[in-house]
Amino acid sequence: MNAESRRPHVVLLSAPGIGHVIPLADFAVRLAAHGFSATLLTFSNFDSPAQAAFLASLPSGSVTSVSLPSISLSDLPPDSPIEVHLCALLARCLPLLRDAFLSFRNPAAAFVCGLYGSETLSLVRELGVPGYIFYPSNLTMLTLALHLPRLDETTDVDFEDLPDPVRLPGCVAIRGTDFPDPFRKKSHPEHAPLIQTLRKYSEAAGILVNSFEEMEPEAVKAIIEEEQVEAGRPPVHLVGPTVRSAGSDEEDESGCLEWLDRQPAGSVLFVSLGSGGTISTEQLQEMALGLEASGQRFLWVVRCPTDSETSAAFFTSGSKDDPSNYLPDGFLERTKDVGRVVPSWAPQVRVLAHAATGGFFSHCGWNSTLESAVHGVPMIAHPLYAEQYTNAILLAEAVGIAIQPQAREPYGVVGREEIAAAAKELMQGEKGKALHRRAKELQEAAARALAPPEGSSYKALQGVANKWKEGASRRVAST
Repeated sequence: MNAESRRPHVVLLSAPGIGHVIPLADFAVRLAAHGFSATLLTFSNFDSPAQAAFLASLPSGSVTSVSLPSISLSDLPPDSPIEVHLCALLARCLPLLRDAFLSFRNPAAAFVCGLYGSETLSLVRELGVPGYIFYPSNLTMLTLALHLPRLDETTDVDFEDLPDPVRLPGCVAIRGTDFPDPFRKKSHPEHAPLIQTLRKYSEAAGILVNSFEEMEPEAVKAIIEEEQVEAGRPPVHLVGPTVRSAGSDEEDESGCLEWLDRQPAGSVLFVSLGSGGTISTEQLQEMALGLEASGQRFLWVVRCPTDSETSAAFFTSGSKDDPSNYLPDGFLERTKDVGRVVPSWAPQVRVLAHAATGGFFSHCGWNSTLESAVHGVPMIAHPLYAEQYTNAILLAEAVGIAIQPQAREPYGVVGREEIAAAAKELMQGEKGKALHRRAKELQEAAARALAPPEGSSYKALQGVANKWKEGASRRVAST
């Protein structure tokens, strides 16, 4: 047996979409540092060049990626929401998952699935493997997820019609209109299936959360108290922040970093709305004119707009058109001395780590949020879909590292005046200075949480790792 086959083996299953793959893959790399070999299973249905390049960059000696055979989704309506595809894939992959487990030469010591994967837990338990959920979002969102099945039973109206915010233990008050998309209306096609997915969280041997104690201290206290009084509640382990490092594996084909090198320290507002998000033509125009009116330096990752779906690029790279065609006439010429526009993609982690970056105009996806926090960069919150509205409330009202400009109507366009005012305040205002101080505090807290041997997240993961190793040793001894 070679060295890798002697190391305890952990199998991880990611939902499709690079936003799901990246945090679970980065977590696999951390497991390797704790003495494991790891196999990351992905779905070939939604392989992409960007995902392939990312997976190829993983350390080949300890983390292996395997793409499951394609699963037919031809019976689903073509306009089905993202969540319909995700839940269908996770439910239909069980035979392939069983085959994968039986094919491993090194038996699995543990199994870790993403937040949509609770359907797989009964199978791995049948195979004698402890199954865990890696929850790639924050503890506030997990608290909501754990309470939602009961809330759904006891609430007669749609959550978005509730007159008062929902108040959960240790969490910021959340308006029903800020719930993740599928939960706002009971008639949403994925509302009932996702509630069932959340019910099955109770089958997990534990839940690993990509957050850290200092970011959500009140939620931490509340979840510990609930574990002590609620039978059957899986233990929750805060193991974050798991983020990509600012290494050289992110290529800079667009010249962003070279441009940043010429800008004053802390002067640039980085504008990027995630790998899956798209905005309307009107919002793109308002954003451009707002950035221009703010007078602030900016680096803007622009994707072609769509007027149909805010998550249109989730499984694709989006439109192949030149996004500059959708910008206001003369915008690029008028802002050439203070701004840079790049199409579709930039090396985000390296940009956030750059000394010239002083703010992040973000969709509030949790991967991006943690990358911002780890590098001490405060945010402007512009949520688009899924849990991003809840994240925005958390970051602006509880964590204290974001400004959230208000839309003209719920889920509507944020006007140029609001955008300009938020950019000015974040980069130059008194509130912006307070947000910068808080962001630096979180940056230091994140580093402490991950530091061995006493960091809270390091110790939490080490405890889980030891449990897996002990279980694997017992299974080997009994065979």
